[in-house]
Amino acid sequence: MLSTGLPQGAVPKLERPGPLRERVYEALLELITTRALRPGQHLVESELAGLLGVSRQPVREALQRLNTEGWVDLRPAQGAFVHEPTEQEADQLLSVRMLLEAEAARLAAAHSTPAGIAALEDLCTKGERAVADDDVDLAVATNAAFHAKVMELAGNVVLAELAGQVDRRVRWYYTPVARQRGTQSWIEHRSLIAAISSHDERRATEIMRTHTEHTRQTYHQREEA
Repeated sequence: MLSTGLPQGAVPKLERPGPLRERVYEALLELITTRALRPGQHLVESELAGLLGVSRQPVREALQRLNTEGWVDLRPAQGAFVHEPTEQEADQLLSVRMLLEAEAARLAAAHSTPAGIAALEDLCTKGERAVADDDVDLAVATNAAFHAKVMELAGNVVLAELAGQVDRRVRWYYTPVARQRGTQSWIEHRSLIAAISSHDERRATEIMRTHTEHTRQTYHQREEA
């Protein structure tokens, strides 16, 4: 069965209210993003419906939408499969992310406030604890929250919208290397906080560019589980 091997509590609850098809879509996307549903895994409508406690129709609609967005591959006479990203796809997305994040770091350094710095420090402490506890899911979520906070501090709505479009896919690529990046990633975050706190735009840009480049390189050198 599909549920075999899924981590405890991995299946998201379908929150109400809202259209059922939207809630099913969000639940499946979360399972894919966190790799509870792994790249290449066969997705059977009836099993997904049973897992989520819904009929097959909203599952079918969700899979079609996920296919359009590149998360799922629909293969004639075979069914639906979680998309397996190519090295080129990952490289292109992580390279774009580098540009967005570097500019966000620069702007955050220009506009940082004591409250913003405190929020970054709190997230960094939380991430360091997650690494120490070998809690990969929490480390990934906290890493995403940290970068989102830097983007928020940048104060550029258009930049934030562009980053939001790639955020979930970045999490998808970061998850398999989170353990390898481990402590070093949060050391780099601490350096970034220092640069932002001192309003050093050039230094913040350099640190973020190097930080995101390390993640890109680690992804290509990753050890497959």
